[in-house]
Amino acid sequence: MENPFESGHIKNYLLAYASVVVIMVLFFLATSLFHDVEEIEKKEFSTKKVVQTSKADLKKDTKEDKSTWKSDLKLMDKTY
Repeated sequence: MENPFESGHIKNYLLAYASVVVIMVLFFLATSLFHDVEEIEKKEFSTKKVVQTSKADLKKDTKEDKSTWKSDLKLMDKTY
């Protein structure tokens, strides 16, 4: 077995590593320089107060909602 320090294998590994690093840096520069970032509009939450409905209105709404989706459901014969 040859000594890698004498045969020049270490130099080849260092050159390969350096070339990979250089390629990565070039790709990073290419993507950051030539990529135009679009303006993104800032989203803001509404700070207006929500009008609360009475409990009677909520009960009516829930009864109507139950009647509409209850017909779509079918229960299983057995409970597991």
